[in-house]
Amino acid sequence: MRVLIADDSALVRAMLQDTLEEAGYDVIACEDGLQAWEEIARGSTRLAVLDWMMPGMSGVDVCRRIRNEQVGNWVYAILLTSKDKLDDILDAFQAGASDHVCKPFREAELLARLKVGEKMINLQMELAQSHKLESVGQLAAGIAHEINTPTQYVSDNIRFLKDAFQDIDGVLGQCLNLLETARSGQIGPQQITLVDEAIQQADIEYLRGEIPLAIDQSLSGVEQVSKIVRAMKDFSHPGCQTKSRIHLKDAIETTISVSRNEWKYVAQVETQFDETLDEVSCMPGELNQVLLNLIVNASHAIADTLTGDANERGTITIGTRRTGDFAEIFIKDSGAGIPESVRRRIFDPFFTTKPVGKGTGQGLAISYSVVVEKHGGEIDFVTEEGEGTTFFVRLPMDSKVEA
Repeated sequence: MRVLIADDSALVRAMLQDTLEEAGYDVIACEDGLQAWEEIARGSTRLAVLDWMMPGMSGVDVCRRIRNEQVGNWVYAILLTSKDKLDDILDAFQAGASDHVCKPFREAELLARLKVGEKMINLQMELAQSHKLESVGQLAAGIAHEINTPTQYVSDNIRFLKDAFQDIDGVLGQCLNLLETARSGQIGPQQITLVDEAIQQADIEYLRGEIPLAIDQSLSGVEQVSKIVRAMKDFSHPGCQTKSRIHLKDAIETTISVSRNEWKYVAQVETQFDETLDEVSCMPGELNQVLLNLIVNASHAIADTLTGDANERGTITIGTRRTGDFAEIFIKDSGAGIPESVRRRIFDPFFTTKPVGKGTGQGLAISYSVVVEKHGGEIDFVTEEGEGTTFFVRLPMDSKVEA
């Protein structure tokens, strides 16, 4: 794992670098806090050892900026310090530090605390993957329902067509008999009566009206199932970690389709697409996960405001547009809005306002990581209590596609 070290003392930097490289770490060495911050902001590392006292920007300042600017979702920051008073240490933790080691540091202690940091980072990565699997699990029941409905009426229509064919076959049989009799020139009233009775028994006029409808409905049902299957295939992009160029409209429509069972009982979805927007370079599977998180959150926000009336629905508005050098996706809900007391924490890992068992607090943290760290984009929101919330995802228009 890569470790960033920052200390204004060349001697301490050299000691740290030797110790960590001997332990197998890839080391980024910085002379001050500003250099460290720039590396962290670029996403160069998730593990950092920072000197508390540095000119310009101290290690505590770096921790505070990581926390306040939401850059450090995955950064485990250890402060090196000669301070050992409890109040000082508490201040460091409140600023966002993950751990501290007293100077002069002991190699064994520092390496042990770095191992703890590694385990924490790996745990967060596993939880992020778990959240994705959880999302798929939540979708599975809804998708099963979405597929079950059309397959049910396709099945019912096939049974109807089977019965209808038997009735029509009886009429055809009498008609064939009548044709053979006509060829012999011996048609009599009895043959005509048999045909009339078969037609009445089969209720041919009813079948002529209903069979085309049953066929059209069955074809529509099969197409609906195919659409859901195609959407799931587009949504998953298994193993795709490289960027490709896509139309955001397609990605959004795919996610709307696979998440339909999450929103259809609480909201109507309206779309406002900029049809002139160019393709954008992104990781499609990762972006779909972000869109899913935001659509599901919007659905839950609306559900919390409904009174129980079966016909009551909120509105989710999803659209695209170009904003400067970015392609912007906006997802607006008519929910209750985000309370001011929690707004600055909503991108924090494990933070959630949902009841125990209803959310891991990872959805928005993962979305932030995907948009900002993996795509070099932006994610933010505007909200008003009692009116709703709008999230904005901005992706660079000139992002390069990886080979």
